[in-house]
Amino acid sequence: MLPDRLRRLVQLLARLPGVGEKTAHRFALMFVQDPDFARDLANELAALPAWVGTCERCHGIAEVDPSGAFVCSICRDSRRDDQLLCIVARVQDQLSIERSGAMRGRYFILGSLLSPLEGIGPDDLPLEEIKRRCADLGVKEIIVATPPSVDGEATAFLLASELGKQGLVISRIASGVPHGGDLEFADQVTLGRAIVGRRGIDVSR
Repeated sequence: MLPDRLRRLVQLLARLPGVGEKTAHRFALMFVQDPDFARDLANELAALPAWVGTCERCHGIAEVDPSGAFVCSICRDSRRDDQLLCIVARVQDQLSIERSGAMRGRYFILGSLLSPLEGIGPDDLPLEEIKRRCADLGVKEIIVATPPSVDGEATAFLLASELGKQGLVISRIASGVPHGGDLEFADQVTLGRAIVGRRGIDVSR
């Protein structure tokens, strides 16, 4: 019974994380009933790609700077510790760790984890880019903050094996984050303790 354009909007909204078909229907009808809000939202979404993108240094979320480059606020912050680099899988993980207040170094977002089932192997991870970033910053320690899942642990072991060859100290976030859980849903105290109590990774096995 919905017009074709509204059905298409419902389909698009249903693709958002945590939004089902019923919620998408409610959102779409709200836009029809409140056209001013719909226009404001549409304008912001249309302008988003031109002003917000992926950070050229860490792959986090960045706002375009006057030169036209995308560099995030963390990478621009001169007060950060260049010798400490935290590697995470997703932007959501970086934001969660930042909220804990325990990490004052730099970041690198992998974008994915090793996953044989999804066809993601070692060659698909940006290892060379990480090495270049370490050299540019003068990094001495790397904190591997991938999730404590099977894929997360495999990724952490690969990073430790490869980056350890560069003479870097490699640490793994400590216990406190549930096995198989996502950092995005961990509370700030738990994440803070995990960062502070990080441990080395044994690659001699």
